[in-house]
Amino acid sequence: MWRASILTIFPELFPGPLGASLAGKALKAGIWSCEAIDIRDFAADKHRTVDDTPAGGGPGMVLKADVLARAIDATSPAGDSRPRILLTPRGHPLTQARVRALAGGPGAVVVCGRFEGVDQRIVETRALEEISIGDYVLSGGEIAAFVLLDACVRLLPGVMGKDASKAEESFEAGLLEYPQYTKPQLFEGHAIPDVLLSGDHGKVAAWRRAEAERITRERRPDLAKGQAGEKE
Repeated sequence: MWRASILTIFPELFPGPLGASLAGKALKAGIWSCEAIDIRDFAADKHRTVDDTPAGGGPGMVLKADVLARAIDATSPAGDSRPRILLTPRGHPLTQARVRALAGGPGAVVVCGRFEGVDQRIVETRALEEISIGDYVLSGGEIAAFVLLDACVRLLPGVMGKDASKAEESFEAGLLEYPQYTKPQLFEGHAIPDVLLSGDHGKVAAWRRAEAERITRERRPDLAKGQAGEKE
């Protein structure tokens, strides 16, 4: 079983959308598990305080290292081989390659940041891998955790009905996905491209590859550059 443990101050949010659709069916089937841990349970005072003002001054609050350390140590004791992930805007961008690697492992321990972030010492002493889902700021790491976990769970064996479809999705070959069509053949004056109705699988494959390359060049030149480098 692929095990996800989420450290958060809002455990009631989980499994949330992960309890529906394919991820929800897989959760009920025991293909993966989702454990939400309340960081406040590891506070030492009656007010269950998890944050304090930033050293050196400044706005906002910072999650305390001692409280978060106790939460992480209880959730991921010695011998737990799952990677410890901190979701933060300053992290390395989440990629499909990293998702595949995570999905192929035993699971993940996910720390959801809040406020102005977490004490840097917890990042260093607990070997947290910092990951970002995009160049923008959210109120906390919970929404990012949904993104990360959904991307991983859908790759687990038995979750998606047709494994072949995963190989043709965006980013799997370093390209964005080609356009998709279905019935009706004619919609508001726009027809399905003739090649897709030709029955010639070779021509269909070539068209799809060309379209994927075109869209990638137009929308993600950074990916297109990588593709060009591989061909050289």
